[in-house]
Amino acid sequence: MCRPLRTGSGKTTILKLISSVTYPTRGEVTVKGRVAPLIAVGAGFHPDLTGRENIYMNGTIIGMTLKEIREHMAEIIEFSELEKFIDMPVKKYSSGMYLKLGFSIAIHSSAEILLIDEILAVSDESFQKKCIGKIKDIKSNKAMVVVSHNRALMEQIVDRIIFLEEGEIKNLHLVINK
Repeated sequence: MCRPLRTGSGKTTILKLISSVTYPTRGEVTVKGRVAPLIAVGAGFHPDLTGRENIYMNGTIIGMTLKEIREHMAEIIEFSELEKFIDMPVKKYSSGMYLKLGFSIAIHSSAEILLIDEILAVSDESFQKKCIGKIKDIKSNKAMVVVSHNRALMEQIVDRIIFLEEGEIKNLHLVINK
């Protein structure tokens, strides 16, 4: 049995390589499809813009068209549970509010690949459950790479778990979901 994923094992770096936030020092990474990264809470948000304005900005960064953003705006806001705060500058948001907005934008995009890095740990329990349910709903339509130290959570939402240690794959675990 492998130990839980440790800090420094390469999890976030892999996501950054897949999303082209950083580039490999050797070799190459080939990605086929549009990527919606949820790598850091608040990444891709401008602090002086409102939540609504950041939906447009972040949505376009992950490849959504303006038409697509307008079509999904109400759903994004509703899922985020930020209706009262959506026209407030995001610099006044808590880290949990950033997470809610970022997750909501990503799951309503037409990106074929979602990259999720330990961000569900930031939010409240009811929103975590809502996100887990949404991930389960969409996982048959999108490829997802989810990074977490929480093995029990991973076993709920993924089909395969790869254990890393110091950047090396140490084990592959297939999950049998009921």
